[in-house]
Amino acid sequence: MWIARPIYELLPYAYMIVGGLLLATAWWLETLPGVLLVVGSLSLLAGLVLWLRRKDYRTRQAEYNSHSLDD
Repeated sequence: MWIARPIYELLPYAYMIVGGLLLATAWWLETLPGVLLVVGSLSLLAGLVLWLRRKDYRTRQAEYNSHSLDD
């Protein structure tokens, strides 16, 4: 499955924003705070993991020579 680059680049931030909003909603609402806390925490964690994995991948790719062995 291919995702357009602008959407792909915004996904970690969208996950973190949704997670933060769900955590804030759990703080202010009295209905289902446990469910909102769990889903918000997982969404925030998923966004952070995606962001850190991409950052690590990009720094590792920059360390290697991009030329093939046949060149």
